[in-house]
Amino acid sequence: MADASPGRTDKIWRDGEFVNWDDATLHVMSHVVHYGSSVFEGLRCYDTPAGGAVFRLQDHMRRFLDSARIYRMPVRYTVDDLVQATIDTVAANDLRECYLRPVLVRTGQQMSFHPVGVPVECFIIAYKWPTYLSADALERGVDACVSSWRRAAPDTLPMMAKAGGNYLSSQQSTLEARQNGYSEGIMLDSFGFVAEGSGANLFLVRDGVLYTAGLGSGILHGITRDTIMTLARDFGYEVREQQIPREMLYIADELFFTGTAAELTPIRSVDRVEVGKGEPGEITRRLQAEFLGIAKGSVVDRFGWLTPVPAAVVSR
Repeated sequence: MADASPGRTDKIWRDGEFVNWDDATLHVMSHVVHYGSSVFEGLRCYDTPAGGAVFRLQDHMRRFLDSARIYRMPVRYTVDDLVQATIDTVAANDLRECYLRPVLVRTGQQMSFHPVGVPVECFIIAYKWPTYLSADALERGVDACVSSWRRAAPDTLPMMAKAGGNYLSSQQSTLEARQNGYSEGIMLDSFGFVAEGSGANLFLVRDGVLYTAGLGSGILHGITRDTIMTLARDFGYEVREQQIPREMLYIADELFFTGTAAELTPIRSVDRVEVGKGEPGEITRRLQAEFLGIAKGSVVDRFGWLTPVPAAVVSR
């Protein structure tokens, strides 16, 4: 039988112990299976000249615990505990680069959706996942469309939490986009303003100014988004967090997605309308080069964003 997980590695961290990939299983009665009760993170370890290094590890783990707190999921680990567990997971799999997925799930074997007394388990997965949208997306950009599916209203789901259930609408958006010949969907918020991509934040450039939706637009508080805002301001660009009308997408000079999986992916068209000249723009290229340069160790890490991983394999 063909391997269903081509990006699989050897060991998964499960509540303080390493288990084999095939043994990291849950019961079909687990609460998360029926009600989507999980929170997770996505982060990357990059292969730098000095060895493997995880990008903004502490920030990701802080958001991980924030998500758990919002959903009232008890966690016995601190940020420092999870940082060390992540480093150990990369080392235990003898990796220099990988995608990392910490996930906190409600398990147990009860049918009620009321989660009181339901066990909570924590996993950290190292996965070989080089690209999200396509092999040449970072270089050439992607074609996107405005989705018919919207981000949740602020009084429905807590979108600041990176929760599994929040991504059901993202699945609908991506399925719709791919069926219609696009790489990704752009989702509006409940008021009809631009929010973000199905699985990534979005930036718009017009006359040298960067625009991105604010947290009130139902977006995830993206760490790569924060990275790009920091770099843009460091370069002297103005960055505005504000409501963005849909039509502004069609008159943008440049557009791009940001996220751990997407990294910084240019958008070359929206609804078959070319963005700028239909190719990645100057500001997009500059920010992409700086971001990936820092992440991969070719540019000095002046913000302290990299956490090195020891070369020796952890023995368990």
